[in-house]
Amino acid sequence: MVQVLPSFGSTDDPTNAPIDSIPSRPQLLQAVDGLDLDFQLPDPEDDRVSDAEFEKQIEAAWLVCDRFDLQTEIWRGRILRAVRDREKKRGDGRGAGFLNWLKDREISKTQAYSLIELANSADMLLEEGMLEPQDVNQFSKRAFLETAQSAPEVQQMVSDAARKGDRITRREVRQLADEWTAVTSDLLPEVIKEKAADHSLPTRYLAPLVKEMEKLPEAHQIVLKDEIAENPDVDTVKQVTADARYLAKYLSAAVQVQAFNQDSLDLETALEEALRIGCLNSTADLVNQAAQLEQTIAKLYTTWKRLSNLAERVYLDSGSSTPHLRSLLNHLNSLTGEVLEISLGDPESTFSRQIRLKFLPEDALEVGTFELN
Repeated sequence: MVQVLPSFGSTDDPTNAPIDSIPSRPQLLQAVDGLDLDFQLPDPEDDRVSDAEFEKQIEAAWLVCDRFDLQTEIWRGRILRAVRDREKKRGDGRGAGFLNWLKDREISKTQAYSLIELANSADMLLEEGMLEPQDVNQFSKRAFLETAQSAPEVQQMVSDAARKGDRITRREVRQLADEWTAVTSDLLPEVIKEKAADHSLPTRYLAPLVKEMEKLPEAHQIVLKDEIAENPDVDTVKQVTADARYLAKYLSAAVQVQAFNQDSLDLETALEEALRIGCLNSTADLVNQAAQLEQTIAKLYTTWKRLSNLAERVYLDSGSSTPHLRSLLNHLNSLTGEVLEISLGDPESTFSRQIRLKFLPEDALEVGTFELN
C-alpha cells in the first residue's frame, strides 16, 4: 500500500503560481487516482490471525483513513473559504455566487461553514505555533475538532502531547479539558480542586457540573457550591449536577409561562419549597410542560386561523362544477369551524377519546374551552 497525503502545512499560494505550473484537471484526476487506499484487511473468518494481530491491522488502516479524512476536510475548508472570499470581493455582496457554487456541488451552507471553521482553527493553531504541520498527523479528526473548540490552555496542552508523538484521540482531549476545568473554575470549592488534583475525585464528573452551574444566577451558584464543599464526594457532585440542570430548566421555562405573570406569584419561594421537599425534578418538568403547552396553544390558534381562511378561499373559488373539491371542504368542517373535533387513539378501541376544542369569538374572550369525552 502506498500512503499519499496532502501537504497540510504548505504555505504556497496557488493564486501566485505561474499558470503553466498549475496542474490541469486531467493531471489532478490522474494524481487522485494514484492514491492507494486499497488496504489488505485481515480476513475476519481466518482463525490463523490472532485477535491481537487482527486489532493491530484494523487500527493501522483506521488511523490512515482518519488522518487522510482530517487533512481532506481542512483543505476543503480552505477551498470553500477562498471561493467565499472571492465572491465577497467580486460578487453582488449578497453571497449568491458562493451559494450557487455550493448548490452545484450539493454542499449545504451549514456544512460549508463548518469546514471553513475547521480550516480557520487549523490555520490558527499553526500560525500561533501551537502545532507544526507534521503534528497534525497525531490527531484523529474528531480529536482535532474537539481541540479547536477548547480553551487556549487546553489547546496548548494537547499540542504539547502531539509534539511528543502521543496519539491524540477525542478521549484524551476531553480528559485534558476536564482536568483544566477542575483546577481553574471559580465555581468549584478548593476542597474539590484538591481532590481533583490528587485524583481522588475523577475530573470527568466535574466538567458537567461546571457546565450546568454556569447557566445559573450567582445566588444559586453559591448555594450549590457550599453544598458540594460540605460533602466533597462523587455522589454529591452527581446530585448537585442534576439539581443544577433542573434549576436551569426551571428558571428558563418559568419566564416563558404567561400564566405566571401575576404579582401574587413568588417563583423563587416556590423554587425553594420544591427544593426543600425534594421535588425539584417534577417541578421543573411541570413548568417546562406549561411553557410548551402555551406555545402549542398559540401555534394551534394561528394554524386554525390560516386553515379556516384557506378553506374559505377555496370555497369561494369552487362551485357546482367541483363537487369533489366541495366534498373535501366538507370533510374538513371538523377542523375549520369554531369547534375542533379529533379522535385520540383507535376509534374502534375502548380507550379511544373524542377531543373537542372550542374557540370563542374574538370579541368575547381570547381563550378556548375544551371537552374530553
